[in-house]
Amino acid sequence: MGDWGFLSKLLDKVQSHSTSIGKVWMTVLLIFRITVLGAGVDKVWGDEQSAMVCNINTPGCKNVCYDNHFPISHIRFWVLQVLFVSLPTLVYLGYVLHVIHKEDKLRQKLQNQAEKKGLKLPKYTDDNGKLRYKGNLLCVYIACICVTILFEAGFIVAQYLLYGFMMVPRITCEGDPCPVHKVECFMSRPTEKTIFILFMLVVACVSLLLNIAEIFYLMGRTTAFRRHRAVSPPIDHKLITNDPFC
Repeated sequence: MGDWGFLSKLLDKVQSHSTSIGKVWMTVLLIFRITVLGAGVDKVWGDEQSAMVCNINTPGCKNVCYDNHFPISHIRFWVLQVLFVSLPTLVYLGYVLHVIHKEDKLRQKLQNQAEKKGLKLPKYTDDNGKLRYKGNLLCVYIACICVTILFEAGFIVAQYLLYGFMMVPRITCEGDPCPVHKVECFMSRPTEKTIFILFMLVVACVSLLLNIAEIFYLMGRTTAFRRHRAVSPPIDHKLITNDPFC
């Protein structure tokens, strides 16, 4: 898990700046994807090419056969998937930290000046540092989630096109440098690997559904708050301050 430590710390910082659904998505990513990849994949997969057994020993045939059926190993594919899916979240984290730093400086400037007329007030954070999802911040948040959805769906489709969702116990190969007749190769522990592939697929689908649910949650809360302000302007300013969509 040491290789994932730095990424896990960055993603953990995002939880305090996310919605409740975003926190659940982050937990799924950290526990069921990064932890599993860091702790268990190498023991399940290992060196598949050396573990594969073919019914012929022609030099180079097994290498070409493995490369044709698995252009990228499952482990490296899932690592790329996690990195690409995490990238929009890290972009959002960078933007949030920039906004918080900018508004903290503005808040200090307001405290140091007795005359506050004409100065801009903090827009995206309250006095406790809690974020308000509106304006550019809300747009950036939704845009990052949409990019994450595209990456997630793209990798699910790519996995189906590359390998399917089952580890077949036997694969056939033909062509140079293999002999003229078809060569059969047999994978090690195909059932165990199929279970692991299905587990990673289910986790990816759950993450995708959580991202879609968060989009509808943000849009629904924003629309409801705007309608509420249009019908009856809020009076309780403390309640407004604590509303993340204010």
